[in-house]
Amino acid sequence: MYKFSHIANDTAFSAFLSDEDATIEFGRRLARSLKPGMVVFLEGDLGAGKTTLTRGILRGFDFTGRVKSPTYTLVEPYSLLGLNPDSKLYFYHFDLYRFNDPSEWEDAGFRDYFNSESICLIEWADKASGQLPTPDWIIQLQPESTGRSILLSATSELGQTCQNALTLAAK
Repeated sequence: MYKFSHIANDTAFSAFLSDEDATIEFGRRLARSLKPGMVVFLEGDLGAGKTTLTRGILRGFDFTGRVKSPTYTLVEPYSLLGLNPDSKLYFYHFDLYRFNDPSEWEDAGFRDYFNSESICLIEWADKASGQLPTPDWIIQLQPESTGRSILLSATSELGQTCQNALTLAAK
């Protein structure tokens, strides 16, 4: 399935995900550590597994609907309100691959999506360089053998707290 490898600086960890099922299961595990207000950058080439990982995260929030890549729509919104009556959680999956200029971020009007009741995952964040909030996590995916390797780096205090919870749960 997947195997964790801890990195010495304690702000990151890596794992090998052997196939699509392992990627989805790992996404489910990530969901348990995500908190409202978090911003996550998903990095990796086309076909690296970013949308598959996002599908796993949504499955971890008990979302059973279709999860599709936002390549053409730029953002796919998911309301997770009905899944947990005590929760006010919105989930936004962005794909900025088609941006030609960082100013397109402002023109698209996405700034309001980033708030304390949302989790925002952004693919191709570099296409809006200087316009986005600072991420709490940066997740890098890279094809390897028949699966993929993943490197999760915490880049904020909230990100570190959530990464510590994830690491403890993996032990």
